[in-house]
Amino acid sequence: MSTTTVQQSAGGAPVPAAPAAAPARPRGRRGTAGSLVSHGLLIIASLIAIFPIAWLVFLSLGPDKDDYLHPGGIWSKMTLDNYSFVLQETAFFHWLQSTLIVSLGTTVIGVVIAATTGYAVSRMRFPGYKKFMWVLLCTQMFPIAVLIVPMYQILSSLQLVDTYLGLILVYCSTAVPYCAWLLKGYFDTIPFEIDEAGRVDGLTPFGTFFRLILPLARPGLAVAAFYSFITAFGEVAFATVFMLDDEKYTFAVGLQSFISEHDAQRNLMAATAVLIAIPVSAFFYLVQKNLVTGLTAGGTKG
Repeated sequence: MSTTTVQQSAGGAPVPAAPAAAPARPRGRRGTAGSLVSHGLLIIASLIAIFPIAWLVFLSLGPDKDDYLHPGGIWSKMTLDNYSFVLQETAFFHWLQSTLIVSLGTTVIGVVIAATTGYAVSRMRFPGYKKFMWVLLCTQMFPIAVLIVPMYQILSSLQLVDTYLGLILVYCSTAVPYCAWLLKGYFDTIPFEIDEAGRVDGLTPFGTFFRLILPLARPGLAVAAFYSFITAFGEVAFATVFMLDDEKYTFAVGLQSFISEHDAQRNLMAATAVLIAIPVSAFFYLVQKNLVTGLTAGGTKG
């Protein structure tokens, strides 16, 4: 049985009680309109991101090199002949081998150098350590066109032109400065007491670094590895100049073989681009769990 409270006015007339206040919305929780707007924006952003990939896959199914001019006609003549031609009639697997050698080599060497550099600057206070990091940052300001000639002269004097090692070292010169900054910021988030505990247990500085710090810095290492891999995987200018043998072309250079002065086989380029995306997607899948953690934690301290 419910009861209703009725207040008496000064004249004796009953006055109904004020209605109860609506419960407050929890902090951080959006209303229905806000949720619809945010979900709508996310859907639009997802479609914008997916459309270029879907369009590339669609064009790769057209048998004619000029199908991109009339994409509506592809629906009636879709075929996988472009993929079979690329896999059987071109040097696709040579490009794949060269690309993986260069990309994985850049990833391993670049991450090792960047990790040791970032750890040294994060933990050690030697003269000029701050200026050293700014020098690394300044190396990223030079355009590729300015660097090609001096780098070519250096590689030529070392007899590293048209070699995988030469191209790996060139890519490391681009990847290491950024990765060193990234990992330095991530190492700053790891308590210094861990280093001290390792030394108390009798570990050398290298033992502390490899056995204690690196396992904790796995997310930052994943981000650095992904950046190094992508840097080497999709670069065109350096690979075009420094790799002279057709069998040592990377994917980015191999795609240029479909373009001549008077012709462009865009259907084959689209099919090759789709195939090229498979190794990158596989590598991204391997490191995706640590990417977000590494990016956010590495930017908390500088």
